[in-house]
Amino acid sequence: MEDNTKEDIFEEMEFVSTNDIEVPEKLIDHVIGQEHAVEVVKKAATQRRHVMMLGTPGTGKSMLAKALAELLPKEELQDVLVYHNTDDSNNPKTRVVPGGKGKEIVEAHRVEARKRGQARNMFVMLLVFGIIGYSFYTGMLLWGIIAAVLIAMLMRQFMPKEEAMIPKLLVSNADKEIAPYIDATGTHAGALLGDVRHDPFQSGGLETPSHDRVEAGAIHKAHRGVLFIDEINTLRIESQQNLLTALQEREFAITGQSERSSGAMVKTDPVPCDFIMVSAGNLDALRGMHPALRSRIKGYGYEVYMNDIMPDTAENRKRLVRFIAQEVVQDGKIPHFSGDAVKEIIREASRRAGRKGHLTLKLRDLGGLIRVAGDIARSEDAELTTAEHVLKAKHIARSVEQQVAHKYLERRKDYQMFESSGVSVGRVNGLAVMGEDSGIVLPIMAEVTPTMSKSEGHLIATGRLKVIAREAVQNVSAFIKKITGRDITKMDIHVQFVGTYEGVEGDSASISIATAIISAMEGIPVDQTIAMTGSLSVRGDVLPVGGVTYKIEAAAEAGLKKVIIPRMNLGDVLIEREYRNKIKIIPVSTIDEVLENSLVGTKKRGFINTLKKLAEKTISVEIPSTPTPQKV
Repeated sequence: MEDNTKEDIFEEMEFVSTNDIEVPEKLIDHVIGQEHAVEVVKKAATQRRHVMMLGTPGTGKSMLAKALAELLPKEELQDVLVYHNTDDSNNPKTRVVPGGKGKEIVEAHRVEARKRGQARNMFVMLLVFGIIGYSFYTGMLLWGIIAAVLIAMLMRQFMPKEEAMIPKLLVSNADKEIAPYIDATGTHAGALLGDVRHDPFQSGGLETPSHDRVEAGAIHKAHRGVLFIDEINTLRIESQQNLLTALQEREFAITGQSERSSGAMVKTDPVPCDFIMVSAGNLDALRGMHPALRSRIKGYGYEVYMNDIMPDTAENRKRLVRFIAQEVVQDGKIPHFSGDAVKEIIREASRRAGRKGHLTLKLRDLGGLIRVAGDIARSEDAELTTAEHVLKAKHIARSVEQQVAHKYLERRKDYQMFESSGVSVGRVNGLAVMGEDSGIVLPIMAEVTPTMSKSEGHLIATGRLKVIAREAVQNVSAFIKKITGRDITKMDIHVQFVGTYEGVEGDSASISIATAIISAMEGIPVDQTIAMTGSLSVRGDVLPVGGVTYKIEAAAEAGLKKVIIPRMNLGDVLIEREYRNKIKIIPVSTIDEVLENSLVGTKKRGFINTLKKLAEKTISVEIPSTPTPQKV
């Protein structure tokens, strides 16, 4: 395949390295390929609306949440203080003051308490010395010392403690340049909603004042700012219900979350928590989300689905160049990228998109590749990161799935779990994807035997098939009946997916299954130097599948010579240079073309001709014309 990286990617952009690229100051301008989400975030900041973002991890959800915090007005920030309640120590009082004033108030109370403490200590000291002096004068020194000690202890026990009157700064926004951004992902109830610490010393003058044990939750720290929760469906239903209450009331009292703690007796006055919530997750997050909480977001905010690819245009390539510069600046420890290195990163973005004419927006993963390439350049004391460093990084920064797939391939080679030469009846080298970016060879075997049932034959598939994969096998069996014209009610068809310990899902092995079954039924060998992938319709059309680039590379690495793919996937192919001369790609549109390229032997031609004759015997059904309705 030709390298589809356009030679004019730097058109209208003159630079030697990414050091020449201007990086925007505002975080909202760092977001790439999410124009709709950016527009929503700007509106949410202006109107103080909640936002739910759904989509693939690494597409910029947390960055947009941080950008939203930057857009909020700083001058509206507030501090929250909690005070001791002399009437009811289990009901601390709260007070809201402008941001930055909380520290001043606490310090003023601390200075006042220090003065009162010094005066009290001076009074106690004078009283003790007076008693001791009087007892010495009267000749009762021992009794005087005992009396002085008792009086000192009683005064310590019953006189009010000045420290208890010092308020606690519960939420502080002093010296903050932007509105608070609080990431509450995966927090337990206490960290999210606030808590009251347990006091093991609850009497004897050693207890800690209840207001001093109060701890603010993420919802309170996010007051007048942004509360970000990723994978919101992982929160317990009770926490989601309390979160809904906080959203509605914009205030939430803090109490002990553990019923066995002394903090369970303490409950503060309502603490303000007027925040903008940005929730995030994959599409499955909706299933575990409290319906009322989602309804609150829909009724008072926005729902956004994040893009995971964007069109491969000159403008979007410029944005990717800027993204590389942003990552280098943000990391601060790697050298800038040369023009050739930038070109290689853009080519990788095209590869990872998995769709022709598009670039990936899974920029967190792409940023990982940038950092690894930069680390390699730094270790070599290079002034710039070059294309060679990027190519090395591609190998070092392989995902866990890619590393596991490589181990599987080696093991399957050693134990000859698939063949890469010769011919075999009922055996096909299928292809599959592990994770999102690694291909594996998936051997599929078929055998046809006389049925043991008196009623009808059965299709038996083994190999930990999941729902879609099992349905695909059933669809293939229906198609086999149609194209062969054979009565399969008197035979059992066995299909085995070899070595699928991790399970099989999807229908991309449909043409492989069909080829294996036809080969077994007709006794026609299959060329074992060929691998194939493609979905099969009930009419015999070969439909597109995902991950063709990674599947082709896996076939090439396994030593196979040819690979059959859906013709509609041809534009998606962007294999690495090292594989281009190792394997031939055969695009097909119908199952006839698949069989023509994969079957071998003397029986092949006769069977193909029979298929063509069956196709020509299409029964024409005359549809009567619809009578014209008569007016009544």
